[in-house]
Amino acid sequence: MNIIYIITDQQRYDTINALGYPFMETPNIDRLVKEGCTFRNCFATGLSCVPSRASIFNCYYPHTTGIFRNACSWKHSWIELLSEKGYHTVNIGKMHTWPFNTPCGFKERYNVENKDRFLEGRYYFDEWDKALASHGLVKQQRSSYRTREDYKVSLGAFDWELPEKMHADMFVGDMATWWIKNHPVSQPLFLQIGFPGPHPPYDPLPLFSSRYLSKDLSINDVSAAELESLPPPLKAYRKHCTEVDHDSILDQLFPTKQQRFRQRVYYLANITMIDQKIGEILEALDEQGYLDDAMIVFTSDHGDCLGEHGLSQKWSGYDQVVRVPVIVWKPGTVKAGHEVSSLCQQFDISQTLLEMAGIQIPSSFESESVMNGVLGKLQSGRKYVFAEQGGDGNLTDAQMVTMVHSEKWKMIHYAGETFGQLFDLEKDPLESRNLWEDTSFDHEKRSLHEALLNWHIQSQYRTRDWANNFR
Repeated sequence: MNIIYIITDQQRYDTINALGYPFMETPNIDRLVKEGCTFRNCFATGLSCVPSRASIFNCYYPHTTGIFRNACSWKHSWIELLSEKGYHTVNIGKMHTWPFNTPCGFKERYNVENKDRFLEGRYYFDEWDKALASHGLVKQQRSSYRTREDYKVSLGAFDWELPEKMHADMFVGDMATWWIKNHPVSQPLFLQIGFPGPHPPYDPLPLFSSRYLSKDLSINDVSAAELESLPPPLKAYRKHCTEVDHDSILDQLFPTKQQRFRQRVYYLANITMIDQKIGEILEALDEQGYLDDAMIVFTSDHGDCLGEHGLSQKWSGYDQVVRVPVIVWKPGTVKAGHEVSSLCQQFDISQTLLEMAGIQIPSSFESESVMNGVLGKLQSGRKYVFAEQGGDGNLTDAQMVTMVHSEKWKMIHYAGETFGQLFDLEKDPLESRNLWEDTSFDHEKRSLHEALLNWHIQSQYRTRDWANNFR
């Protein structure tokens, strides 16, 4: 069985037409939905890129891997198991390992990293950097965006002004198609394709953004009461984002509706660009015979608040960040058009992928099989899902943040603090009313605290042997 694992960066769950969002133009991802199995309530284990990705490719939570923030050392993955099994393992695009070029189990790597690298790895030249240089082009990034008169009001949304083929997502899609068509390989193939978008800067070609400018996009308002109820670290993060331009976004405390609409347009347009490239990749895979026996997984590492809850990007435990799109496609095995609504963690998909590839699952894995769901059978799901994040250069006023999510309730726990967040997901699905200080919900809060404690204890015991060897 060939395995194609497509991962976008920072794509929200509500950005695929076939999943009930008609304003989206995603015909090729829609095909995967209609012919595959979709996990409606799948959650990332991290609140930012590297913690989430290290979990996806190791099947352990961030507190087990020790990877709580970006630029933490990450050199190993279950891709090593596939290589040992005889798979030809290839990465094209973003994986976000650290160091960026560590093998991590791949026999071939063609790295393309963040579009706007300004902190760690700024002068690491990836395949995209080299291609731009070979054409005598200078990348659109923070240093050039800062010279624009509209930089402070654009919220990270800019037109791509260089040649179309040199856009990061076009480049990755084209490189993947080129590799598939031209690289001789004996099967089976494991191909990970990592698109850098729609991670900011939100920089689609005008051809794509123009298609969204006339659409009626549902953008949730942010009330003064919601902003007041934010925990101190998120209030500090709001202010921080107006002072430090992470990923070419200089945020505003109170952006206008027009600013938020334009940001959303550019973000969604980037996803449609990626969708076009996914269509070309599927066509190339079919032409070369890979789809005769192949499993395709489509997902993203986390989402983006896009101004909802008054917040920029990620680093928070809202569903816009931690709930991710997940589609598994394999005609003849996966039930077409099936949807799984029970709770699962994103690395549960990884374990199931490995099971289908004939890999013996290590007993220390913290993932759970969702094979029943993939096959169209009843999937019981998890009682709770979790996500974690350590304080970093963005989330400057928090030491450790943990989300615990049941079917009806969500709690965001801040280590060593008396504040936090508590949401009744049935009555408040938009997570706009923080019930943390309401004593009438102390029972629910205690119950989630107990779940958090038991989870940590069980995790420490389950991974006791593996953790000694990870680093």
